Amino acid sequence: MRVAGLVGQTLARLGVAQAFGVVGSGNFEMTNALRAHGVPFVATRHEAGAVTMADAYSRMSGRIALVSVHQGCGLTNAMTGIAEAAKSRTPMIVLTGDTPSSATFANFRIDQHAAVTALGATPERVHSAETAVADTVRAYRTAVHERRTVVLNVPLDVQSMEAEPSTVPSVRPLLPIRPNHKAVEDLAALINASTRPVFIAGRGARGAAKEIRELAAKTGALLATSAVAHGLFHDDPWSLGISGGFSSPLAAGLISGADLVVGWGCAFTKWTTRRGKLLTGKVAHVDIGGQAHQPVDLAVYGDAGETAKDVAGLVTVRTGYRTPDVEARLAAGPGWPVPDLSTGTHIDPRELSARLDGILPRQRIVAVDSGNFMGYPSAYLSVPDESGFCFTQAFQSIGLGLFTAIGAALARPDRLPVAAVGDGGFLMGIAELETAVRLRIPMVIVVYNDSAYGAEIHHFGPDADLSTVSFPDPGIAEMARGFGCAAVTVRTADDLADVSAWLTAGRDRPLVVDARIASDGGSWWLHEAFG
Repeated sequence: MRVAGLVGQTLARLGVAQAFGVVGSGNFEMTNALRAHGVPFVATRHEAGAVTMADAYSRMSGRIALVSVHQGCGLTNAMTGIAEAAKSRTPMIVLTGDTPSSATFANFRIDQHAAVTALGATPERVHSAETAVADTVRAYRTAVHERRTVVLNVPLDVQSMEAEPSTVPSVRPLLPIRPNHKAVEDLAALINASTRPVFIAGRGARGAAKEIRELAAKTGALLATSAVAHGLFHDDPWSLGISGGFSSPLAAGLISGADLVVGWGCAFTKWTTRRGKLLTGKVAHVDIGGQAHQPVDLAVYGDAGETAKDVAGLVTVRTGYRTPDVEARLAAGPGWPVPDLSTGTHIDPRELSARLDGILPRQRIVAVDSGNFMGYPSAYLSVPDESGFCFTQAFQSIGLGLFTAIGAALARPDRLPVAAVGDGGFLMGIAELETAVRLRIPMVIVVYNDSAYGAEIHHFGPDADLSTVSFPDPGIAEMARGFGCAAVTVRTADDLADVSAWLTAGRDRPLVVDARIASDGGSWWLHEAFG
């Protein structure tokens, strides 16, 4: 066996669940070895799509996905997605060829180790035929145990070497980390001293909803999530939804009124805390990776679920923030502004999102791209649990939404995939529309179409020269049909009947909804983010 085949075989035996990629000469043998040993592979149209699909698959399945790319330009094409995954601490493998060290003037040559390091990912390398299995296992173990995006470089000259197969050890996830007892006592004391506690859970709290909810019920805490953990407390009557830029007016008011905010597996970014303005009382931070972005009064190193269980044994039962007044305010609704901006030719994005929430099946998985529109699907499209929302926004790049939805759809085929994208981001990633059609994914792609890069339009205002960020209507529905999708154009709420008709039909291909949205003058989250 050659090293290329051995690397693929080893990754398959370690447990790679799904692979994506664009195959060239530098990764051809390794990809086919993965496939030969049982790893499903999706051939995408661009490396950017492949890596974000793998990112979304790993997030939504809890299993390791892999991206296979060519050396040099294949890797650079994937870099935006690698940066997103690395910033999000997504455990996954990027398998790439590399030029031989002796090929000094090769066209494909770049310093791949330095490039990957600059993105925040972890570079690893297969050094020789003798170390091929050990090098591959080390890369996989780093991804699993350290929750890292690992780029495994395999030089072409090493790939071609003859190698002997060897035993592949199992790599299992680490057991949850119990917090220090003194830290647990200190956190319990903070909670016991508070009268208006709020718990904000992030991605690090996925799987710990039960323990956090039980502690919140005992201590009278209200519940909220960061955007990436949306849905974690979806059915709890004391849940405020998303904290931060996407907060409803009611949620923002109650969180900023808290005398204690405890973050469970969330980084307290400026987006989650509205640049710290929501944190007006004491702040505690429970996590196992990275420090909080905002100042905290207590940092606890430990797993969110284990910490919540330990703290629950030391706190007293009380009403806390769960008073009749707060209960009545929650029952009255989130307090969103209600004026309808719809016209005969453009639909209000809030009205669009709210209507879709009532039309689409509840068992859904929502992926949201970046842009001026992004708060509307995030706030108005409900999700059934934390596995119903996939938000690849750590790098804040537009154009990843469609890729995200495809990867999430493959991870959760039991749910209707819904991609919410702007027209700019949709056109950036339109090559992967062919992938969705080829895979026959029955997904809904909602294009919030304002014929512009809306965030820039509203950020710089009408007095600026906006010709570089404004575009003629490209005919998105017609383009989608050309790819083989079903497509509808929505200008009024009545046009959404066509979406209902698609849902009751065969659902054998994607549906693209070209929604011509009315101008909101700049979304509330944009105003909050940039003043």
